[in-house]
Amino acid sequence: MRVPRVYLDMPLSEGARIELDDNAFNHCVKVLRLAEGAPLTLFNGDGLEYPAELCEVAKKRASAQLGSPTDTGSESPLSIQVGQAISRGERMDFAIQKSTELGIQRITPLFTERCEVRLNQERQEKRQRHWQQVAISACEQSQRSRVPVIEEPVTLSDWITQVDADLKLVLHHHTARPLASLERPASIALLIGPEGGLTETEVELATQAGFQPVAFGPRVMRTETAPVAAAAVLQYLWGDFG
Repeated sequence: MRVPRVYLDMPLSEGARIELDDNAFNHCVKVLRLAEGAPLTLFNGDGLEYPAELCEVAKKRASAQLGSPTDTGSESPLSIQVGQAISRGERMDFAIQKSTELGIQRITPLFTERCEVRLNQERQEKRQRHWQQVAISACEQSQRSRVPVIEEPVTLSDWITQVDADLKLVLHHHTARPLASLERPASIALLIGPEGGLTETEVELATQAGFQPVAFGPRVMRTETAPVAAAAVLQYLWGDFG
């Protein structure tokens, strides 16, 4: 049986006995029906994971005893952050989930000219919390021990002027510049547009801010496919694939 990996938003240390939070309790006890003595792997995003054992299970609470932590070595040496145009429902969830699995470290949801999603402040905060949980769940599944940060949504113009990286790329299928011709970076910022793509004005703004237009093949990808394909190529060229 596969040992469940569970994220906890709290300090963890060797030998500590900790009480599971509500999310972890519901997942481990109510969903997986784990009993006292069951093994777990716990992590809190600091890059380590802790073997643990359920040592007390009650009706509404459970505790775990932590063992010696290990570094999973699952983080890529290439730092990738993405500015992702906000898409509807499951498309955005898919982009965040798969980007997390592929090692992206930071995702900023963007409002663009052709973005169809409009969020008031309350909905924006709710969606951000939801997207962060999507990333956490993807880390639990993919053996990552550092959780990507899902930033507060901002406009494209704000993000491109604030983001810092060795190499800045904007996906734009009207260019044929090969990625392999670029020097190896330590960090990358990747701008991805919405369904319908970025406007020419937005691409021009991005290039003025230091972004280089690149295409990942001759076909036009959906907005939720683009970060997955791009991250895989970048990890192969300069990260830890292959």
